[in-house]
Amino acid sequence: MPSEIERKFLIMNDSWHDGSSGVRISQGYLSQDPDRTVRVRLAGENAWLTIKGRTEGITRAEFEYGIPENDARKLLEMCLPSVIDKTRHRICHGGHVWEIDVFHGENAGLVIAEVELADESISPDLPPWVGEEVSLDARYFNACLATQPFSKWPTVE
Repeated sequence: MPSEIERKFLIMNDSWHDGSSGVRISQGYLSQDPDRTVRVRLAGENAWLTIKGRTEGITRAEFEYGIPENDARKLLEMCLPSVIDKTRHRICHGGHVWEIDVFHGENAGLVIAEVELADESISPDLPPWVGEEVSLDARYFNACLATQPFSKWPTVE
């Protein structure tokens, strides 16, 4: 069964940025049931429908299928509120591709680095710009950010 093994980190500073414009992504959810999340993603002219199973540790089943751009636009209109708006950058470091998501809209101010791994036991070389690991903090899952945006989190004094 296809699976996703992913670690997430907050970004400490913008030294990761190489000046690239990244790719703007719109991402919405047709289902946010923890046992079967169904996501629609539109990145430029490319689009996918993704079904993910329950997360166990940092692993979960993942099935992803390319779909026509127009279908994705229609499906995004059917998604639960609200649609995630972010720009994704890809940075190579330590033999891994790190995806840096810079969020916009209600999640503005949040920047997360993700790295996908072949096995949970792999410990990637951490870039100097990553901070706290948030892999197990559900608040940072995109499905949660769609319904509980970063801008509405209580501030800690």
